[in-house]
Amino acid sequence: MEDYPRTLSEFEARFSKEEACLDYLFQLRFPDGYLCPRCGHTKGWRVRRTLIECASCSYQTSITAGTIFHRTRKPLTMWFRLIWWVTSLKTGASALGMQRVLGLTSYKTAWTWLHKLRRAMVRPGRDSLFGRVEVDETYLGASEEGLRGRKTEKKALIVIAHRKMGRPSVEYACEESKMHLRTASNLS
Repeated sequence: MEDYPRTLSEFEARFSKEEACLDYLFQLRFPDGYLCPRCGHTKGWRVRRTLIECASCSYQTSITAGTIFHRTRKPLTMWFRLIWWVTSLKTGASALGMQRVLGLTSYKTAWTWLHKLRRAMVRPGRDSLFGRVEVDETYLGASEEGLRGRKTEKKALIVIAHRKMGRPSVEYACEESKMHLRTASNLS
């Protein structure tokens, strides 16, 4: 069963308070209830906003440790709003758009958050493409005066591969060699 809000009103009803976000993270981290990572004891209590202390060995575990929220100074409600916004967009998110939507004063913060989130969204053991795979390349950048076709000095080569009936994979290719494109064909 999927456990996430599908509409903005559902999201706001569920995650409008910091405590609701912390409870959700706790449930994700400890689905069967608290378990001390050091001694295995099942009883603990919150000593700070994100810290749980074991009743047996006094080991403190952060609910946000090992996540993109670790040591953040911004409220989790803002982070959750960002995640919902990015995942609900069909066209993709930009740091500038995110800065405007969340009311962040620093573009650098918006850019950092967006990149943290993008890294977290990549599945580590993702499958390689298999079956019928289509590969194409294109150049990204403004036209260069006096240069045509593959003769370029400033454009970036982008390789796109997808499996028929599958999800597209995109890779920035730093070399224009057949060998590199052959390697890019094995995108995961």
